[in-house]
Amino acid sequence: MRISLNWLRELVEIKLSPEELAETLTMAGFEVEDIEDRRTWANGVVVGKVLERQPHPNADKLSVCQVDIGADETLNIVCGAANVKADIYVPVATTGTYLPNIDLKIKPAKLRGVPSQGMICSLKELGLPTDVDGIHIFTQENLPLGSDVRPLLGLDDVILDLTATANRADALSMVGVAREVAALTGGKLSIPKPGEVSISKSTGNLTLKIADTQACPAYIGTVIAQVKIAPSPEWLQQRLRAAGVRPISNVVDITNYVLLEWGQPLHAFDCDRLKSVASSENLSIGVRFANNGEFLKTLDGQTRTLASQNLLITANDRPVALAGVMGGEETEVHQGTQSLVLEAALFDSVAIRRSSRSAGLRSEASGRYERGVNSAELEIANRRALSLISELASGILVQQEIADTRPDPATWSRSIALRLDRVNQILGPIDLGEDTGELQGQDVERILTALGCKLTPSGEDSSSQPTWSVSVPPYRYRDLEREIDLIEEIARLYGYNRFCDTLPERAEGGYLSLDDELIRKLRAFLRAEGLTELIHYSLVKPGEERQIVLSNPLFAEYSALRNDLLAGLIDAFQYNLEQGNGALNGFEIGKIFWREEDGLQETEALAGIIGGDRTVGKWSKSGREEPITWFEAKGILESVFRQLAFQVEFQPDCRDNRLHPGRTASLWIRGNRLGIFGQLHPQLRREKGLPDSVYVFQLDLDVLLESLGQDEILVPIFQPYSTYPASDRDIAFFAPVKISVAEIQKVITKAGKDLLESVELFDEYRGENVPEGQRSLAFRLVYRASDRTLTEAEVEPVHNKVREALVEKFGVNLRS
Repeated sequence: MRISLNWLRELVEIKLSPEELAETLTMAGFEVEDIEDRRTWANGVVVGKVLERQPHPNADKLSVCQVDIGADETLNIVCGAANVKADIYVPVATTGTYLPNIDLKIKPAKLRGVPSQGMICSLKELGLPTDVDGIHIFTQENLPLGSDVRPLLGLDDVILDLTATANRADALSMVGVAREVAALTGGKLSIPKPGEVSISKSTGNLTLKIADTQACPAYIGTVIAQVKIAPSPEWLQQRLRAAGVRPISNVVDITNYVLLEWGQPLHAFDCDRLKSVASSENLSIGVRFANNGEFLKTLDGQTRTLASQNLLITANDRPVALAGVMGGEETEVHQGTQSLVLEAALFDSVAIRRSSRSAGLRSEASGRYERGVNSAELEIANRRALSLISELASGILVQQEIADTRPDPATWSRSIALRLDRVNQILGPIDLGEDTGELQGQDVERILTALGCKLTPSGEDSSSQPTWSVSVPPYRYRDLEREIDLIEEIARLYGYNRFCDTLPERAEGGYLSLDDELIRKLRAFLRAEGLTELIHYSLVKPGEERQIVLSNPLFAEYSALRNDLLAGLIDAFQYNLEQGNGALNGFEIGKIFWREEDGLQETEALAGIIGGDRTVGKWSKSGREEPITWFEAKGILESVFRQLAFQVEFQPDCRDNRLHPGRTASLWIRGNRLGIFGQLHPQLRREKGLPDSVYVFQLDLDVLLESLGQDEILVPIFQPYSTYPASDRDIAFFAPVKISVAEIQKVITKAGKDLLESVELFDEYRGENVPEGQRSLAFRLVYRASDRTLTEAEVEPVHNKVREALVEKFGVNLRS
């Protein structure tokens, strides 16, 4: 909000400089983002009178003027404005004046051969908005020549651009800021209280019909006759311009002025136009929610289709305004307006927020209603506006109707118990220079009284510290609710910088938790395998089984929580291919969510996608693509597991219909299901337009971290390398296809015990001379001892034991 210091000084005593006041407000929680010192905009610009205007001898569009600025000699000034003429009072920038808004310093000059000793200024050149194309002409008569123009133009002012926090709705008004300044500086308040207004007759054609009293707890409608629409007086226009509001006419300007002064939005309707819309001389002003499909053309010229959450002002049930947001164009005040209906109302903040968001429209009024308007000052703001309309627009009040369902005024305040012991416990010691101390009771009473609170002593607590019952003023009712709120106010006004800094007795170095360290290591291993880390939204389209759907989504496309990571990775792979970026090999770590009978579940998961041709230099293969094989993709995952130092078993799996039923494996570690790995189903691959071979995996991160957290992995035991040679043995046999290699390797390892160092499959064959339903497998077994060279007599019995175990367990047909 833009705060005029000239206006503010009329409401509160200020002894600080603008910079000091800005610092004080900022330290108290009201950040001053900018200080606009208008005094520098026209420093050296004075009032002058054009005595004579002659055409320029050498230029058709220039004039040569004789200007009197109250000096010994008149000034000869060349002017290019079309509206310059004799006998007018104008602003004159004298020689040596600097105009910062146009970055110009006035110097003696010659324009087309004619000397010029200054410049007659337009408002734009002085930094003020204007619709006039030309110099500014003062409307006042008999102005003292040579006097400073700044008081006449409102340029003897400083504007503070102030930002209030969301809980301080009271600070969105000049009166609210004045109260805050008084509390911070001790300055005396001088807030004008408008007197009672007289209404010429008590009855009329206006009635009120409030359909939803919760959305509109109070509504005051006043009929004003014999209104004369005209420009506002200069003082009013200057205050509006200083606040960044464009003056329009006296009635509209008064409603904007009261909005800025008291923070209470008002709206003026043209009474005759209301009757025209209502098609009746008897007006019934109503407040109701819109019906779907209704239309309203607002003051910004937009025709808006209304929804059920839009709160409306109606005339005989016809929409005429978006309540608390913006009026309707059909009933706006115009130059020919002769009678008004002035609306002063309270609207529910939630209702206005929903209505404003639904219409896609925010205004100064809706911003204040959303934060909460002070219900106790509705009548004051209304009387202020009515008195100004009577004074500046010659209006006569003929009827006023009130619909008020607010609770009893006694409930507009609240009492909060406050303990001095609790204040000092929360805020800590204060800095007293060479010593420290605590806040005293008189400090608390002084600060809260300055805020408008009333303190009544209520005795002492168990530690003999005083306690109070604090009555909160109505204008702070919304944000002072508990004892801790009062303590925050005490700290804010006493000064945060006046409390002692306390540090921990001993500083400790930061560290990562075990899970964070393991996840960092896991990420590094995956990146080392050439996978890029990806991040997707947790919100996805709905439609999957066991999905959790949001009740209030922002968009339909993001209205459910993802129940796996694979869908996002597949879409990302497809998108990168379509954009010409090639195959995307990546991984993602994130949360997944699903619904079960016993409630909602969530867990951390790790997923990845691998596909396309991973080789470099396709020239060596004549540009042919060589898609990655199942074993190569599996090898990437196994390489990560090997670096993590644990063994993972692969078991056939076909439960996920997105994956190839014959090329999918579930992953198991120590009897716990770790996740899944497999090739995308050909049908899905064709639908998405993906390469021949794309592989995905998804792992349960909790199971993975639990396995990584085992002591033998965290602190591995060193195993010395054997310095003795190994003894190799090959074994080949026919085995049923349904028996996996992993099962066979497990049996071989168990039978070989300590002498068997490694088992490796090096050949598989299916076809001629192999019995139907079987395959030929060949393994290389490496035997080694750490303390001796093994002899044939030691190796052969163990190798035979392996052979016998395979025959006994699987009934294999040995070939070697």
